[in-house]
Amino acid sequence: MNLLARIASLAVLLAAWQVAAQGAGSRLLPTPLAVAAFVQAEAARGDLFRNVGVTLARVGISFGLAMLLGVLLGVALGRSRRANLVLDTPLLVLLNTPALVITVLAYIWVGLNESAAVLAVVLNKLPTVAVILREGARQLDPGLEEMARTYRFDRRTWIAHVLVPQLQPYVVAAARSGLSLAWKIVLVIELLGRPNGVGFAINFYFVQSTDVAAIIGYSLVFMSVMIAIDILLLQRLEAHVRRWR
Repeated sequence: MNLLARIASLAVLLAAWQVAAQGAGSRLLPTPLAVAAFVQAEAARGDLFRNVGVTLARVGISFGLAMLLGVLLGVALGRSRRANLVLDTPLLVLLNTPALVITVLAYIWVGLNESAAVLAVVLNKLPTVAVILREGARQLDPGLEEMARTYRFDRRTWIAHVLVPQLQPYVVAAARSGLSLAWKIVLVIELLGRPNGVGFAINFYFVQSTDVAAIIGYSLVFMSVMIAIDILLLQRLEAHVRRWR
């Protein structure tokens, strides 16, 4: 039933797109078939797979680093009142600094290279993860804490059997929200200063020919990849870690 509903909503969206394209004109809004033809041609040349692969690699590396550092920081903030007092203000500053500003500054300070690109994504994503995990660390079940003290759990046992199971839903929630943010930031970073990737391709077709079919095509392909990752991996992982509830 859910699959049929998704297919029906997709069909309605495509039909609305076709009608809008006929009214706007192919130059401003190409039809779905025109976009599909571009995607097919770009894939045949190999450029589509190469650019999508490069962007996926950047998203994966920067997302992984941001999650690791954000989880560690969030747990430290949630468990230590002193650490939270010291680091709360810098965290708020990062949370409220526009992604574009962080990206430009990273390129200025580090240079137009991969390190700056990864740094920009990490700095944009880390505070969001830290805030979510801070709340998770604050919500630990006091009954389980008491049990751990009663049975004299060592640090490793406490982490494995008390801390990690309770934080898993927060980690997955941070991952789902953060992944959607991370790939959008990566596209901006590629548009501003990388020689390859989906963002670079969108910028290339915009500057060279204002090819709307190319811009929409690349956007839809990468959006579809990210949606597939969310549905096939993250949503299932979320259901798995919440099964005990």
